[in-house]
Amino acid sequence: MNIILFDDTSRNNLLPFTYTRPTGAIRCGILTPAERWELMFESKVSFLTQEYLSNKFKTNIQDQNLLINGSIIPDNLLLSEVKELKLGESLIKNDLLIAVVLNSEQVKDFSLEIFNHTIKKETNSTGYIYINRIWHLFTYNDQAIRFDFKHITANRTSELLNETNTLINIEQIFVEPGAKVQGAFLNASTGPIYIAKNAEIMEGSFIRGPFALGENASTKMGTKIYGATTIGPHCKVGGEVSNSILFGYSNKGHDGFIGNAVIGEWCNIGADTNSSNLKNNYADVKVWSHVLNKFENTGLTFCGLMMADHAKCGINTMFNTATVVGVAANIFGSGFPRTFIPSFAWGGAQGFETFQLNKVIEMASQMCHRRGVVFDEIEQTILKHVFDETVSQRFWEKQEN
Repeated sequence: MNIILFDDTSRNNLLPFTYTRPTGAIRCGILTPAERWELMFESKVSFLTQEYLSNKFKTNIQDQNLLINGSIIPDNLLLSEVKELKLGESLIKNDLLIAVVLNSEQVKDFSLEIFNHTIKKETNSTGYIYINRIWHLFTYNDQAIRFDFKHITANRTSELLNETNTLINIEQIFVEPGAKVQGAFLNASTGPIYIAKNAEIMEGSFIRGPFALGENASTKMGTKIYGATTIGPHCKVGGEVSNSILFGYSNKGHDGFIGNAVIGEWCNIGADTNSSNLKNNYADVKVWSHVLNKFENTGLTFCGLMMADHAKCGINTMFNTATVVGVAANIFGSGFPRTFIPSFAWGGAQGFETFQLNKVIEMASQMCHRRGVVFDEIEQTILKHVFDETVSQRFWEKQEN
């Protein structure tokens, strides 16, 4: 069956992370939804997403197509229900479309109401995850890591770790070939620990599960990590991290704290940067909503930094509780900046100006080059679209005009 991951209305609730990717490419757990469904079906997946993203996240349409909601993380029951679907059948939960099997013409005319013209099957699963808000990513990361760990490691044997390490509950620690771990303290009594190919945990690191370290990622010496935390591929992490996700290719390489945080790709967090994840009065945390165009109550006591792709901050930056940072924003200077920083903002607590697109592209190209990745015309076109789409958020441009 040809698998396509589609965006539903959660896409807008997951901004600013979905400015630069479909919902099926957001990391929660060890894997992204695309990687997870590829593992489950042993087949490549494609995407049905925003038109401006489609050159990077392509759609492959065949005669029969299994379309799966990109915001869904399954449990085993939901997984079996999806696999049993036949042409013209859909799997739903109330008004939520989870999956549907369509022919090629139906995919071309796809809409979220398509299940009204199919044979509807209500799921019996109560354990699946629906990622519909940005704080759901760290909230459900524990459950997602455990699900991914079981499926990735099933019927496989871990590489052995040497005697320089202290290991607790070793049965829940899995190390892929090429990974390097020396002089570290790994405690999997609170959840599984997964270390991917060619990843490195440097000496003196303290890790509590659930924890996932992506391919070619590393923790620096003396790093302290509390679960449930995911460090995506090619990330470098140091200091103190708790219940956070870094998607990939991002750096938090120095001392400083982030907790209950989500960091996109190609971000760089300056030395000794700290992010609050708890209000002084212990009140519920509110987070900026791009849908409501105002702050939305999360119902959570703990919520930290939300930083979109290509965003950067200078040394000693201080972020207040639940600060949302847009795409390619660059924050620096003393004091606490506002808790919603629009995309392509340049500045800090003293004020902002626009980080011009040509300068952003130059910066992104240099950072990608350092990692051996080409920042091509497709990537540039996506950033240009986001720059134009987010102009109304940059309030200082209105004031200048």
